Parts: sequence; structure tokens; C-alpha cells
Amino acid sequence: MLDTRHNRNWEWPLLGLTYLLAAIGVLVILSATRGDPTAFHKKQIVWIALGSVGLIAASLLDYHLYARFAGQIYLLNLFLLALVLMPRFHNRVNGAARWIKIAGFPFQPSEFAKLFIIIALAVFLTRRHETIRQGKTLLQSLLYVALPIGLIFKQPDLGTALVLLAIWFAMTFMAGAQVKHLAVFLVLGVLFGAGLWHSGKIKDYQKNRLIAFINPDADPKETGYHVLQARIAIGSGGMWGKGYQRSTQVRGGYIPEKQTDFIFTDVGEELGFAGAVTIVGLYGLLLLRGAAIIAASDEDITGKMIATGVVAMFAFHIIVNIGMNIGIMPVAGVPLPLISAGGSNVILTLISVGLLQSVARHRRQLLF
Repeated sequence: MLDTRHNRNWEWPLLGLTYLLAAIGVLVILSATRGDPTAFHKKQIVWIALGSVGLIAASLLDYHLYARFAGQIYLLNLFLLALVLMPRFHNRVNGAARWIKIAGFPFQPSEFAKLFIIIALAVFLTRRHETIRQGKTLLQSLLYVALPIGLIFKQPDLGTALVLLAIWFAMTFMAGAQVKHLAVFLVLGVLFGAGLWHSGKIKDYQKNRLIAFINPDADPKETGYHVLQARIAIGSGGMWGKGYQRSTQVRGGYIPEKQTDFIFTDVGEELGFAGAVTIVGLYGLLLLRGAAIIAASDEDITGKMIATGVVAMFAFHIIVNIGMNIGIMPVAGVPLPLISAGGSNVILTLISVGLLQSVARHRRQLLF
């Protein structure tokens, strides 16, 4: 159901920050990939246009209606994630089966699993908000997200699995779960991860990423290459950078995945410390606008949960991506929202902003 009575509640600062970052992303991608056979920046503009349609649709639709279809959304999510694991349907890229094709276009279900989980878990927690302080209910919420996380981990896609865990943690905390219960689950999660490490369930390249983070100099030509080259590129930018389209490390071919996972290295090299801090500041403002929507939705549990999930997802992506570019986080393979090239993530991000807009427009309490 579309509702045109809430036009005055549009969150214009959020929209402005979103499209400013998207425009910066196109310019950075153009610079990082200039001369490459694939015009990534042109594709990015197309993805932004398609994502904008989703943003508008999500903004106009009252998010309360999702409660009626939470079960179907959850099952659709599982179906798409299971489809990826079937050799007949998936496309392997760099040894991972994460993509399927819909109408000839590559589609990454694990990206949209984040959005599906946010909506389904928001409804789940809304219906159980009175008992969320009980360990049993918290365990049920974890089991609710465990199945899609397991399917994503199987692809393998450890980065997205960790995103979903971060979303679950943030949403249950904001729903009122006890800190001691969350702490117990956190400890058990660490022990479970250690068990996976020693059992061989975690792939060698995923282990190498953590080893390279701890000591990249141990193998500078192989496992530590990404981390060391990213540090060199960003450090060479100095305070003010080398200038737009004047990078030598990024455009010299020293940075792998320069248009996706390591796009922030181009920002650091060409725009320097000042430009990098400016980008981080814009992301900070984006998260603050999201936090304001969460605070203003305190009387509407579903809206508060959806907004919390979206903000947690954005925060995880921003912190981990920038962190792995500057060497303070392990390489996790998560894109930088609105700046990294990639259709699925750009569309997901813009639809998620649309969800925040829907909460701002349709919640019971006006945004301050």
C-alpha cells in the first residue's frame, strides 16, 4: 500500500549523503579503472539508477506491511541461497559459488540475504519483544539466522556470514537482550570458530587472510601481498594526495580488486589523508542520520529493529572495508557501500536507504 500523506517526513539529509557518496564512488571507480577494458564506472551508474528505483519503492511502501510476509521473505531467502549451491545454477568466481543469473544478469543472493534477514528478524523480535531478555528467546533468534548463515558460509562467503552475525547482535541488543546473554553467545561463537579453524571447515585462503593480517611480512609476495600493497598505496598519498587520476600504485597494477574490496586505497593515494578523512566523515554523518531514525522510532519496535539492522549492516561494511584497506582489520571481502563497484551491493544499499526512509516516513513518532 502506497501512502502519500507523509511527504513532509522525507529524510533529505540522508538522501543527500547517499547520493553524494554514490557520485564520489563513480569518480573514484573511473580513476582507479581508467584504461581497463571494462567500463566499471558506466556500469556503476546503471546500478545506481536501478537501485534508485528500489529506493523510491521501499520508501513509499509502509514497512509495517512486511510483517504480513515475513515468513515468505525468510523462505525466499533460503531458497535463493540454496539455489546458489546447486552446480546447475551457480557461477563460480575465484573459486566461490556466490552468483546465479536471473534474466541473463548475474545476481548475488548473499547480498540480498542481509536485507531479507533484517526484515524477517525485525518481525521475529517484534513478536517476542516481551521475552527477549530470556536466554531461550535469544537462542531462538540466533537459530533463526543460523540456517541462512550456514548456507552463505558454505558458498564460501565468510565476510557476509559475519555481516549477518553483526546484524543479529545489534538487533537483539537494541531489542533488549541482556548483555550477559550476548556475552555468553559471543564467547561460544569464538570457541565455535576455533573449532571450525582446526576442523578444516575454514578454507586455506580464509586462514591465510587472518595470518596475513597478523604478520603480512611473513609472506609479502603471496598471503601478505594485499595488505602490504594497500598500506603502501595509502601511505604514498601523504596529507593531500597525488591528485585525481594520478595514482601510481593503484593504476600501476599493484592493487588487486582495486574497484571493489580495495577501492579505498585509490582514495588514500589520490586524495591523501585529508580526502580519506573526508570520506570517513561523510560515512559518519550517514550513520548518525540512521541512528537518529532509530532513536525517533523508539515507540515503534518494528521500525526500530529495521533501522537498527540497516545501520548495523552499513557500519560493519564501512569499518571492516576501510579497516582492511589500512591494515587494522583482516581482509574479509566486504565492499565499501556506494563506492565499491558491484551491482548487487549498490542496489542492496540503495534499497536499504529506502527502508530507512520508510521508517522515517511511516513511524508513529516524528523524526527530531
